[in-house]
Amino acid sequence: MTAPRGPLVHSIASIARRLQASEAVIIPTDTLPGLAVLPQNAETIWTLKQRPADKPLILMGATVDALLEGVDSRCHNDAKTLAAKHWPGAITLVLPARGPYVDYLNPGGSNIGCRIPACAVTQNLLSFSGPLATSSANPSGQSAATTALEAAEFFPDLAQLGPQPWPRHSGEASTVLIWRSVGCWRIARHGAVMPEGINATE
Repeated sequence: MTAPRGPLVHSIASIARRLQASEAVIIPTDTLPGLAVLPQNAETIWTLKQRPADKPLILMGATVDALLEGVDSRCHNDAKTLAAKHWPGAITLVLPARGPYVDYLNPGGSNIGCRIPACAVTQNLLSFSGPLATSSANPSGQSAATTALEAAEFFPDLAQLGPQPWPRHSGEASTVLIWRSVGCWRIARHGAVMPEGINATE
């Protein structure tokens, strides 16, 4: 029996070139390994995961300003307040948006989920590449990959961001907060981190 092939590890510069060539790649985060593409190539992730296109992707970026570029200004102050406390970190903020990002990541929708991961190597990539459309590194309906090797078993032909081994991650998905109105959030998913001192409903 042939042994499983290990991860195809590449440098930031090589990963960035692959992204520019419309390829998907595998990245580490502070929660779970993820698939990543340039936002305009988001359909690649849905195809790879065999995931329904009505399940939005997450926009990861290196800075708050980069993530809020396509987000409605009404929620900027609330988003910046939470970002100052919890980004980089395992909280995804779902914010009202319009323009290319929402068209790519949430076709027909009106909001996008945004996050800065607390993972230095991926932050460096995001600074180099700009914001990326992301999702967990697993086929839809299967348990999320928790290691580089598991991600490679799911997607053996995809390049992975190096160096490896990756920094330790929580293995738990991010908490998801949906902005409802000024000063008011809804908790859509309890995850790795729960913020304190916010007006949030279930």
